[in-house]
Amino acid sequence: MRFDLDKWYLKKSEGDVLYKYRGSISQVVVIKALDTIEKNLNLADADNKIRRKVFSVFVESIQNLFHHADNIPVNSNMELSDTFGAIVLVCEQNSPYRISTGNFVHLDKIGNIKDRIDQVNSLSEEEIKMLYREILGKGGFSPKGGGGLGILDIARKTGNKMEYNIYPVTDEFVFFALDVYIS
Repeated sequence: MRFDLDKWYLKKSEGDVLYKYRGSISQVVVIKALDTIEKNLNLADADNKIRRKVFSVFVESIQNLFHHADNIPVNSNMELSDTFGAIVLVCEQNSPYRISTGNFVHLDKIGNIKDRIDQVNSLSEEEIKMLYREILGKGGFSPKGGGGLGILDIARKTGNKMEYNIYPVTDEFVFFALDVYIS
């Protein structure tokens, strides 16, 4: 069965949507998104601590999309509008906030992403802090510009496990969906 991006997007749009976006990620998009999220958090009278967490996790999630999204070649069986860019939604559902992201990833990369999230999800809060400090102390940066702190930083700031799904799309690509909860 073919993955239905529109159906996934509709399902993730449940709850009070503070922000949703489909397309290419750029600095302009991020600035507009932060402005929209701030306005909607103000309208929802969100606590300042929660507001900071939502902003921080949103920015980290966007950076992950920017650095790790792949474009599906136009000659794939997907419609052109479904083959590039990323999806990000910020929703409130019964008090926790959920940041949902989705993007296409080449099969050769998905194992590393999955392993990293599984590793971080298996750690205690104290182990996450220790690993974070250890990586910061080494000061190395990856070819993509990060130090491998993105997923750790999200886990550290939310205190929650990350949930992900991998949907086959073509012989070479999957759609990787990540949900992060902030309470």
